[in-house]
Amino acid sequence: MKKIAVGITGASGAIYAKVLLDTLSNLPDVEVGVVMSEQAGEVWQYELGNTDYLNYGFTRYALNNFHAPFASGSSSYEGLIVCPCSMGTLGRIAHGMSDSLLTRAADVMLKERRKLVLVAREAPYNLIHINNMKAITEAGGIICPATPSFYSRPTTFEALAATVVHRALHLAGISVPSYRWNEPAAE
Repeated sequence: MKKIAVGITGASGAIYAKVLLDTLSNLPDVEVGVVMSEQAGEVWQYELGNTDYLNYGFTRYALNNFHAPFASGSSSYEGLIVCPCSMGTLGRIAHGMSDSLLTRAADVMLKERRKLVLVAREAPYNLIHINNMKAITEAGGIICPATPSFYSRPTTFEALAATVVHRALHLAGISVPSYRWNEPAAE
């Protein structure tokens, strides 16, 4: 059983979080813990028109709950995917500011050399964003921009978002069937 934490911030792109949670809910061998920023629910409601983030069967942790298992390096959580990841959250992670469960969990993943995947959602980037992404990369984290691919010819918003989400899951060490360039279809 793999254990993965998911952080959701208030960056635009709630569709990415939805597709990530949908995908993870279909994987039988993955335990998921979820932490959301204060703005994440508001953005989800605005962009997707619902509160479905409340309906997943994952354990949800309050943003200030430092007793969550993935707040400690002694936990068996193997990674954290922050999707979408705001530049504010990314900046706090880059500078070691563990001021919430979400940023503390990211700090734990970096210090323990576990998988940290940040699905950065911003455009364009300024130099501060780029330097923060560089700092996280140098510390062992992975920046996976919310830049969808089109060569799989996605026909829905969900399929388009899945091109990013499946890549993020793969980077976190979780295999899901997805389109691979010039490879046979995954099952």
